[in-house]
Amino acid sequence: MSGAFLQQLVDSLAALMLLVSFALLAQHRMLSVLNWFAAQGVLLAVTAVVVAYGTDNHELYISAVMTFLLKGLLLPWLLWRVIKELHVHREVEPLMNMPLTMLIALAVTLFSFHIIQPIEKISELLTRDSMAIATACVLLGMLMMITRRKAITQVIGFLAVENALFFAAIGSTNGMPLVVEIGIAFDVLIAALIFGLFFFQIRETFDSLEVDIMQSHLIQEDENE
Repeated sequence: MSGAFLQQLVDSLAALMLLVSFALLAQHRMLSVLNWFAAQGVLLAVTAVVVAYGTDNHELYISAVMTFLLKGLLLPWLLWRVIKELHVHREVEPLMNMPLTMLIALAVTLFSFHIIQPIEKISELLTRDSMAIATACVLLGMLMMITRRKAITQVIGFLAVENALFFAAIGSTNGMPLVVEIGIAFDVLIAALIFGLFFFQIRETFDSLEVDIMQSHLIQEDENE
């Protein structure tokens, strides 16, 4: 395949990553959020394969397999088990209404393209045109973390930020050293397991996963003391 075709393919995958980030923000049902999160992991794996082929970086093939297994299958399955056990199938209303959230997301995306444009002009990487999208996906994941009430969707937002950072690493350096990627993968897996334990403990203590309710309980305890 020609370099121009590979670059167009990477740009198309980057555009899909951005659409998935917007889709994560727009969902209200937990299972829908989880499905889009799994789709994001699969897109990351496909992107790693394309970049590996285009740059002849064989370590990225291993990274792609690890990404597909961890981010596309294992993490979504673990989160699905947590949601099933806690019977949390519907997300409550976000802190802001949906039109305002999407308007902020659009502004964040335009800001990302503006600040990355000078870097793209001097870059010669195959993935140079996807750097702005990777930055936008990082900021959209952060936006998801601060505009959701339930702790579990905030954690999914955190994991989406990690996905976007991995995508940015592929775009800016054509992949990190394999040993670093393996270490990060295990860190993310352990973090997901710890988050799962925290969810059960929070549900037992506060009988809810909503941040506002947890804060009100803590305030009441402080007042009683």
